[in-house]
Amino acid sequence: MPLAVALSSYSLVILLGAVLGALVVVFTEKQARLVTFLAFAAGVMFGAAFFHLMPEAYRGGGLWTFALVPAGFVFLLVLDRYVMTHACEDPVGCKEHQHVQGGNTLGMTAFLGLSAHTLFDGIALGSAVKEGVGLMALLAITSHKVPSSLSLASILKSEGKSTRRIMGFAVMYGLMVPVGAGLYFAFDAVLSFESLAARALAFSAGTFLYVAILDLIPHVSRHGRDRWVRNLAAMTTGLLLMLALAQVTAHGVH
Repeated sequence: MPLAVALSSYSLVILLGAVLGALVVVFTEKQARLVTFLAFAAGVMFGAAFFHLMPEAYRGGGLWTFALVPAGFVFLLVLDRYVMTHACEDPVGCKEHQHVQGGNTLGMTAFLGLSAHTLFDGIALGSAVKEGVGLMALLAITSHKVPSSLSLASILKSEGKSTRRIMGFAVMYGLMVPVGAGLYFAFDAVLSFESLAARALAFSAGTFLYVAILDLIPHVSRHGRDRWVRNLAAMTTGLLLMLALAQVTAHGVH
């Protein structure tokens, strides 16, 4: 298969996976179920940070790369709390207020963190296609793009975002893969992507931990007290899913 055709086909499959994950949330009407999705999202982001991002960062950049994990956490803390203004501390209970003031910023911070990770997935895909192992990369990337997209859509919906905006973010999120692949081929001979990717992944791990610890878990705790067993199970499921995917793709391309 020609390189351009393979890359286009793989990117389309990954994009469809991101859209599919968002659609599951869009067609969920019950608020209690949405809170459970947010618990699952917290587990996914914890798992992605601990089982995917930090191990990859260590393999690519060594122990000192971990210094960028707290840097990512603090960066998002400052950005989220002091630069971007929160319209409301309760995403579920103030949708009308959000509509007037411009909405909560959690969805945007989650989108930026996930998209940065996905951009480097695209770089990995470009490298894999060039080396003739694109199918392995496709399976590895798609397997965690669907739950990640579901997580992003859950956060956006909890903020009262419209279906059109949720799907728009999902499409942009999925398109980060071909953008990353394009960057790989454009700068392959100029930049050292291995060292750059390791630092970026460590920084992204810090942003993932921030979203899970300071936004998702407190929200689930406030709105899911009467269903804490189910929400704890959902968070554990997200965490274990990321662990299982890490084991499955350990010898593939992240």
